[in-house]
Amino acid sequence: MGHDNLIEMIGIFVSFPGVRALRNVNFTIRGGEVHALVGENGAGKTTLINVLGGIVKKQSGDILLNGEHIAIDSPSGAQTIGLSIIHQELPIIPELSVAQNIFLGKEIVSLRTGFLKSRQMNVTAQKVLENLGVNIDPKQSAGILTAGERQLVEIARVINSDSWLIAMDEPTSALTITEKERLFQIIRSLVKKGVAIIYVSHRMNEIFEIADRVTVLRDGICVGEKPINEITEDQIINLMVGKTLGDIFSREFSDVGSEVLKVKRLSKRGSFHNISFSLQRGEVLGFAGLMGSGRTELFRCIFGLDRFDRGEIYLDGRNVKVYNTKQAINMGIGFVPEDRKKEGIINIMNVMHNLSLPSLPWISKACYISGRDEAEIADKYINDLSIKVTSPYQIVSTLSGGNQQKISLGKWLARHPKILIMDEPTRGIDVSAKREIHKIVESIAKTGTGIILSSSELPELIGVCDRVIVLHKGTKIDELTRPEITIEKLILSQSGKGSETPKLIPD
Repeated sequence: MGHDNLIEMIGIFVSFPGVRALRNVNFTIRGGEVHALVGENGAGKTTLINVLGGIVKKQSGDILLNGEHIAIDSPSGAQTIGLSIIHQELPIIPELSVAQNIFLGKEIVSLRTGFLKSRQMNVTAQKVLENLGVNIDPKQSAGILTAGERQLVEIARVINSDSWLIAMDEPTSALTITEKERLFQIIRSLVKKGVAIIYVSHRMNEIFEIADRVTVLRDGICVGEKPINEITEDQIINLMVGKTLGDIFSREFSDVGSEVLKVKRLSKRGSFHNISFSLQRGEVLGFAGLMGSGRTELFRCIFGLDRFDRGEIYLDGRNVKVYNTKQAINMGIGFVPEDRKKEGIINIMNVMHNLSLPSLPWISKACYISGRDEAEIADKYINDLSIKVTSPYQIVSTLSGGNQQKISLGKWLARHPKILIMDEPTRGIDVSAKREIHKIVESIAKTGTGIILSSSELPELIGVCDRVIVLHKGTKIDELTRPEITIEKLILSQSGKGSETPKLIPD
């Protein structure tokens, strides 16, 4: 199939019990283009993709391929006509090898013996991976791969299936910057061959970098479709949520108080060197830096997750030793980690148990947890943070990314921390949820809590931070105060051209 292939979805309607997920949605995708599909969580993006992939059945509407009506009633039926989906939750089987995952469902089997032709599968998988520029041994277990590598293996599986239409649902959520650039190179090479890409992402910068067209969904309705060069980021966000970029990345600023934290010449071999800064009560102190800048490693040391090699930490003017997280929590430090699913929440536990986790030593007696105190914490922060749940007993894995992030944050608010460290607090959530998180940050700062916040989204740092410290390859290279914090200055500093000359101390 070539560049002229055209899929048309006309008047698609899907409802679930109590929810109209898609209402009269029209969507087209043609060979040789990247079509971005955007909207808030719950807007219907994944449902629309699942209809196309034969996972969800439509109640009404038509699907046409090159003008001919087609019925897609199963994932295998979708694959038969060349449609594949790369889901956000990757279906990698960790017990199988990389090659076996790439050939999943399309294994090469000996007609004579009935056994897998493992050698042939390994050789072919190696070629597919090499063509993608991916250096992964096809014979190794998929279980030891990083999240980014698993994503690339899933892309290799889809490419090996010779699909002409590939839907990618949040494909960069687990990728490093280098891996993302490699993925974009792969997408561009596929498009040149006539492959069509449906690209779903909350990251606006990616959409403008890779997409040819964009369709916006809101509450299950298509509210706009434009060539990417005929629409702005503000216009897309306004279509999605009825607000502009300035409304999303904003906060009401207020006066800050006295110094609550001072870090002096903190160093950890191989991660960061000679970092010094202070944090005031009620201040939001931003940290910017590219991958490998040392932001996360610095935060982990302040919270006691890792040990630093040298330097000093002062809390309320007193030199403190933070050897573990228990000490950090007792001192009034909280930490919202970058990867909420691995470190911020426990997916298999309910909302109430997650919200009470850091408070257990204070609501327990003789090894028994006070159910009353636990319920009070859950009720308060479900209400205060507007966490959308059916009950405090709902399992956290069933919630949207934005609500999961509120839980990762809310459990620390129950401890009324002096200092709250937030590492990429809005990563992987939609723009409406981002705005809610920013309003929570604003309210926390007004109580006098000092907030340390990192973000890869520069408008976020500009909109919510009182000051921004820029790290480059483990060193502090710049410190900006309002109104010095601009996109241009942040980009320049992150590239290593800051106003501060790094002063390294010998290892």
